[in-house]
Amino acid sequence: MRFKVLSCVAVLGLIVCQSVLAADAPGLQRISEHVYAYVDAKNASPAGNSFGANTGVVIGRDAVLVIDTLISAKEADRFIADIRKITDKPVKFVVNTHYHLDHAWGNCQFAKLGAAIIAHENARLHLAEVKQELAHSEDSGLTAKDLEGTELQGPTITFPDSMTVDLGNVTVELRYPGISHTNDSITAYVPEDKVLFVGDILFNRYHPYMADCDVSRWQQVLDELQTTPAVKIIPGHGPVSEKIDLENLKIYLGEFDALARTLSAGKRPEDAPVIAQELIKRLPQQDRTELPMLVEANLRLKYLPQPAEQK
Repeated sequence: MRFKVLSCVAVLGLIVCQSVLAADAPGLQRISEHVYAYVDAKNASPAGNSFGANTGVVIGRDAVLVIDTLISAKEADRFIADIRKITDKPVKFVVNTHYHLDHAWGNCQFAKLGAAIIAHENARLHLAEVKQELAHSEDSGLTAKDLEGTELQGPTITFPDSMTVDLGNVTVELRYPGISHTNDSITAYVPEDKVLFVGDILFNRYHPYMADCDVSRWQQVLDELQTTPAVKIIPGHGPVSEKIDLENLKIYLGEFDALARTLSAGKRPEDAPVIAQELIKRLPQQDRTELPMLVEANLRLKYLPQPAEQK
């Protein structure tokens, strides 16, 4: 049971074991008239870079909405300080694109500002899991010092299908496209600026984390998103993206899934390193980082049978 509960942090722990300490993170980048973001962090270490997770800030006439909150109270405080460099308007809303630690463990600091935390209704199903992950944060390479002041803060507002937030002359349209990267992954679209945040539904130049996904449905969602009127797409990890990046990930997921199923047949978790080496040789060449550690981790967590005592 503990193996399953800690599946997300286990793969991230593999990353940190092979990463150097993060350099000072750059400030918020202006994406459009009303939108700023952290994008394309170059280092995936946890404490100083939240495993390379992106975030967003949408500024309206009356209020600010934040999209994802990074991995800890300290990282959230840095984020808040950068927000204050660009606006003094109140941060009234936070949107979690999904429940994973690198996107939601900074919620507590925004809640202290009085912000409502918005997520898909399925995010509530993961609260007990997140509580256990916080209790065993060392498995993700995070120390007690890294997480000083970090507390579990789940959503205060949830929705089943869609929701619109009005910031005053700027709106943010939230939509649940169905199960993809996780069963609570959502998108956030700013129609006035034609900017779309997709969280970890899109990994651009990163190998995707797949342990919680439905591959077939994820591919369908990526297909559907290619009809978006957005001119800029902000992925969960990687640089500002275009529609071609959605198609590239769709292809990559399909190839990975087919190869992983074939090469893992009849094998066990201890075979993961050898399988990963062979799989990487055959994957589409898309300049994705975090290889081979994420490939091996995904194999262990999704495709290889686990010993009975770990299930």
